[in-house]
Amino acid sequence: MALLISCRPSVSNISFPFIVKRTSSNKSTKMVFFSNNISCSATSSSTMVAKRKFPILLFDVMDTIVRDPFYHDVPAFFRMPMKELLECKHPTAWIEFEKGLISEDELSRKFFMDGRSFDIQGLKNCMRRGYSYLEGVEGLLHSLKENGYEIHAFTNYPIWFQMIEDELKLSNYLSWTFCSCVFGKRKPDPDFYLEVVKHLNVEASNCIFVDDRMKNVEAAIELGLKGLQFKNADLLRKDLSLLGVDLSTSESQDLTECSS
Repeated sequence: MALLISCRPSVSNISFPFIVKRTSSNKSTKMVFFSNNISCSATSSSTMVAKRKFPILLFDVMDTIVRDPFYHDVPAFFRMPMKELLECKHPTAWIEFEKGLISEDELSRKFFMDGRSFDIQGLKNCMRRGYSYLEGVEGLLHSLKENGYEIHAFTNYPIWFQMIEDELKLSNYLSWTFCSCVFGKRKPDPDFYLEVVKHLNVEASNCIFVDDRMKNVEAAIELGLKGLQFKNADLLRKDLSLLGVDLSTSESQDLTECSS
């Protein structure tokens, strides 16, 4: 029997800090919790799911919510220009790491095509220092949360997503529910999108997907999701508002009442 994750958060603190993982051997569902601020239970698909507010928001993370240090800081760490780094690195090692197919130790052995060694802990520290919210995005996430929207990360990233969480506490606003390293799939693979919709147990049209890469947005739209390309926080606010997403805050409502 299929399983659904039925979650009943308080209205004032809507957060889904878990990952749902379906194992291939017995099709069981595994939940990994990052905090205890939500009550979740596994129920059969015939059980009524608590009423949810639509649309559900699905956010890419890197260069949509968080600055990606790979393009800004990592070439300097290796003391080479980006072009040279791309020519030297193994063509599939990082992708395999993002899909959870190889471990961190295997990545360190395989990262460069010529097998050269490097300080992987130093690389991790470099990336950790480079993580920061993109301008205006944290305020946008705060507005979405305050208005009771269900928000999930839908990201291509390895197990190092935990470093982002440690530095920026994204789980204050969203769930790290859909990470490529857990599902073994990457955007724009259609199967990844279909699995997301299946886990959420909603119609694809009830989801809005936001990503900085247009090819990922186009893949979402082809499968029936609403898709928005991220360019900056101000434009995203406008685009979300045009789709009917309420981004008003208690502060803006107070100002409106004072002026009336």
